[in-house]
Amino acid sequence: MPPGFSPRRFFILLLLQLPVFALAWAALRTVPAPDPDWRWPALALAILAGLAAAAYGGRMRNGAEPTAVQPPSARPLDGSVDQQQALLNHLKVGVVLVGPEGEVRIANQILQQLFSLSPQEARADSLPHLLRHYQFVELWRRSMQSGLPQSLTAEVPQSRRHLSASVFPLRGALEGQALILFEDVSELRRLETIRRDFVSNVSHELRTPLTSLKALTESLRAGALEEPEMARRFLGHIETEVDALSELVSELLELARIESQQVPLQLQAADASAIVARSMERLRLQAERAGVSLGADLADRLPQVLADPSRLEQVLVNLIQNAIKFTPQGGSIRVSVAPKDGALEFAVADTGVGISLDDQPRIFERFYKTDPARNKVGTGLGLAIAKHVVEAHGGRIGVESKEGAGSRFFFTIPVAAQPLTNP
Repeated sequence: MPPGFSPRRFFILLLLQLPVFALAWAALRTVPAPDPDWRWPALALAILAGLAAAAYGGRMRNGAEPTAVQPPSARPLDGSVDQQQALLNHLKVGVVLVGPEGEVRIANQILQQLFSLSPQEARADSLPHLLRHYQFVELWRRSMQSGLPQSLTAEVPQSRRHLSASVFPLRGALEGQALILFEDVSELRRLETIRRDFVSNVSHELRTPLTSLKALTESLRAGALEEPEMARRFLGHIETEVDALSELVSELLELARIESQQVPLQLQAADASAIVARSMERLRLQAERAGVSLGADLADRLPQVLADPSRLEQVLVNLIQNAIKFTPQGGSIRVSVAPKDGALEFAVADTGVGISLDDQPRIFERFYKTDPARNKVGTGLGLAIAKHVVEAHGGRIGVESKEGAGSRFFFTIPVAAQPLTNP
């Protein structure tokens, strides 16, 4: 038995905590939760009830009158308070217990991260001074006036996070107080934006060829079919639109497989110079038709890379195709490979129109196009696929560009264990 342990004191503390837990449970049950998943409020309230009971027991042992739950700056009265406060600090949501006048009774540490609070700001004793966000303070006031739970999602400018706040007015022994929970939903917001943009972009990319196909078929049905020359021309347009749809569907499936890691890489020691040569050869005729010169700058005695040659060639072809598309007649494109920090850096530089600083952070997103009015060719998926392929190799991809002065796309691939020896 540990020194100083008293069975009588232990059972008294246990009995002291049971009514408080029961009151907390009853209070929570009388409050209709705005969200079916209310595990966090139940857990936070249970911990707060434990803190209250522990504080009560500690006061009784010291012969003092029991007081309300102590603010976070107060010294804990015994070890159990420390443990339960530590448990509050490990919750993934911010927890604040607010008194009737807006005084902060309890606050856990994650609030400091969620609101970007300094250590001094985190010790504020009133809700407005602690949160410094009028929407959340007004949410608490509305909830206390109505006696009903209230919820709100808003952005916190100082931390640039989107927080979902829920206020729960308490009943019974905790009448007049409120429990406020804050959950960081920034990542959910970002994913929702990506999903919404994805649906919008897919709809747009499908609508254009389908509208064209409908117009062409209606023209054929209206009489163009009887004119062989016009019919052949319309059928050629139909074939072009069908090819565009097939390319879109193929690239969507390809991207989905790569993102879900359903396309295993066939990694091997590969000759970087040979991969570059094959990629350039595939696009040399396209570059000549566009009036753009295509050349290479390769360092001597390049080491082999650990890569899937076909996938690496896919990335280079995509980057060179983009360079041809956005480089005016008379411009040039240079493909280079050089060692860098234990890897090989592949780069495709052009003298084209360049990319604005605002567009560069989003250039590798699915369907993102720098100038939709001018950039009507392609699906907008090529750079997203290239990014996933490079990252699957353990490399990184990026862009350096200045509007009107060309672009330089680069990516790194780890070198293989054995270097390539020239004869």
